[in-house]
Amino acid sequence: MGNQLDYDKIEKRADVRKKALNIIIYIFLGFWGILVLFPFYWMILTSIKSYGSYNTEYIPKFFTLSPTLENYAEAFTAVPLGSYFLNTLIFTVITTAVMLIVIIPAAFAFARLDFKGKNLLFTLFLSLMMIPNELVIITNYTTITNLDMRNTFTGLILPSVVSVFYIYLLKENFAQIPDELYYAAKVDGTSDFKYLVRVMIPICKPTLITITILKVIECWNSYVWPRLITDNPTHFLVSNGIQAIRESGFGRENIPAMMAAVVVISVPLIVLFLIFRKKVMEGVARGGTKG
Repeated sequence: MGNQLDYDKIEKRADVRKKALNIIIYIFLGFWGILVLFPFYWMILTSIKSYGSYNTEYIPKFFTLSPTLENYAEAFTAVPLGSYFLNTLIFTVITTAVMLIVIIPAAFAFARLDFKGKNLLFTLFLSLMMIPNELVIITNYTTITNLDMRNTFTGLILPSVVSVFYIYLLKENFAQIPDELYYAAKVDGTSDFKYLVRVMIPICKPTLITITILKVIECWNSYVWPRLITDNPTHFLVSNGIQAIRESGFGRENIPAMMAAVVVISVPLIVLFLIFRKKVMEGVARGGTKG
């Protein structure tokens, strides 16, 4: 009986310690979440403050009693934000589509086909990830300039259609599919292309969705390369457009309208990630698991 009471006491103490630890963890995560989300809250709050009320705040206020959407209207009328948005949409869609067309066959070849020097070639291919991005940008800039493709969508898109990391991620995912499926398909007379389209792509759909979303985010947030290769506002992307707005008198004077423009640009990516967050996590987990 005494042993049972001692066991119950030990168990209760363990439960108390576990609950206390959980409380500490939740407090820390809550504090960290507030810290991370506060800049987004401040951005949205500033965007719905009127120009007059914002400038009269000697001490910043963490709320507003008179929200307005005038800044959003001004962000589209005072600067060509709609044009920047359209350019970015075109750049993102075409780049992502062409990249998928390139990396899917490449990943299939490395994962399923047998040819001489495959392992050596793949090792050399992966070694490209060791090259600093600055060196790649310099080479790409020289090439695009010599081809007279500056201030063109072709010049913007071409250097972004191949990704060694995405090929590696998809290749590892393809390699997890049992070889027996491939050999059975070959016995039935199925071509490699048909096997890729009907078997491998449907099975690896979560990883493909993950790669697509990550590439969309990468293209949407692209800054350095578009900044180098375009100096004509008609080809500016949203990242360069925001920088141009900030450097102009409009962006420095009307901060609420500037924040409204940033909100408009940020919302599509946030919504996209929230919708497909489970697919992203699943795809990364599948691509990083062997066997």
